[in-house]
Amino acid sequence: MEKHTEDLKAIREMMEKSSKFLSLSGLSGIMAGVTAIAGALFAYLYLLRHHSSAEFLQKQDLLILTVDAILVLVISLGFAIYFSRRKAKKKNQKLLSTVVLNTMYNLGIPLAAGGILSIIMISRGQTELVAATTLIFYGLALVNVSKFTYGEVHYLGIAEIIIGLLAAVFIHSGLILWTIGFGICHVVYGFIMYKKYDLN
Repeated sequence: MEKHTEDLKAIREMMEKSSKFLSLSGLSGIMAGVTAIAGALFAYLYLLRHHSSAEFLQKQDLLILTVDAILVLVISLGFAIYFSRRKAKKKNQKLLSTVVLNTMYNLGIPLAAGGILSIIMISRGQTELVAATTLIFYGLALVNVSKFTYGEVHYLGIAEIIIGLLAAVFIHSGLILWTIGFGICHVVYGFIMYKKYDLN
């Protein structure tokens, strides 16, 4: 009976490995959070130094803040690829597979839609809801992709959506809520994932 249970467990693990992307590292979540906090801190200090609350952002300001956001995204993706690659190598798993491509596809569509919408809003000077838009679409992307990876990603996505909706209501707290969503939530999520999966 015990051997039968072990065999079933082994079969289940094999099926899970073949259908889910399990090389996602908790360290990538932590570093993404730290990077987001650093990017938000730069944006806050820049705005504090160059603007009062009554001033409108100029095109140059929007460009600088957009470049800041893009750098946060690129660096976060770099950490995600690096740590996932390292984890996959330790577990003798392929980083590029059908499962990974499905994961990237389901993650990419909502992210691309949210990114394009945010760029349109920025180009028109309608920046009030950019923080909310990025958080909500990112949350939707995580919920969408959670069926291809760890279940905890689903709950992170729900948290991002809720924070995004709050950012839509409390527009003047957009940067703070963006920092909580992309920064603190990622750090907390990363520590949980690292402790639960990476250390085992």
